[in-house]
Amino acid sequence: MNECYKKTSSRFLYIVYFAFALAIIQFVCTKKQPKKLRIVVIGDSTAQTYKPERNITGWGQVIDTFFTEDVEIINLAKSGRSTKTFIKEGRWEDALKEKGDYIFIQFGHNDSHAKEKPESTNAETDYKDYLRQYVDESRENGAIPVLITPMHRRRFDEKGKVTQELLPYADAVKDVAKEKKVLCVDLHKLSGEVFQRLGDKGSSDLSCRPGDITHFSRKGAVLMAKLITEELFNIAQNLKKYIKKSRLL
Repeated sequence: MNECYKKTSSRFLYIVYFAFALAIIQFVCTKKQPKKLRIVVIGDSTAQTYKPERNITGWGQVIDTFFTEDVEIINLAKSGRSTKTFIKEGRWEDALKEKGDYIFIQFGHNDSHAKEKPESTNAETDYKDYLRQYVDESRENGAIPVLITPMHRRRFDEKGKVTQELLPYADAVKDVAKEKKVLCVDLHKLSGEVFQRLGDKGSSDLSCRPGDITHFSRKGAVLMAKLITEELFNIAQNLKKYIKKSRLL
């Protein structure tokens, strides 16, 4: 009788222990992972992600290397798009569906094209209106917008000075940022300072190929991403903890 009881008791304890172990394993496996901070990037070819075999890199393709593993970058920047065409093609609607915590917004290069081009906008009028739309709808969607002025084209005049053809668009971005009280990275100013310091010849390796004054090599894209995150480290307190300070040195 006692022997039978012992066997039954041992069997029962084994089953209990086994069930408890399974419960622990299931809890560990199904425990929800901490939510990553989602940053959506929208813009043009200067920010776009390219295939590895192409000798061109956008800053949105490499900016993840400046953030911790707690951040996920969703880069939706697309070549040839302006503030206007990014919306008209439905790309902005798709960006909002990503439910980003932050949305980095950088346009201007294609907006500055000739007036007859479908992507063209006026820096003083519809360009600002589209920027306001991005800001307002980002906030309505629960995201924090970050406006980024368009970086300089790597173009120099006969005196070796960096040209200013994108300045009206950079100023427009800053105007809207001030009006809407939005975080703003003045990449136009920051990139211009770098290009001017290095000069035409000294900055040539930042371009993806000879003669291209707009698009970047990987080195150039990494530099643009660094300029952006350095400025964010200084102005965006809530993002600061997600930025790798060691990458800014």
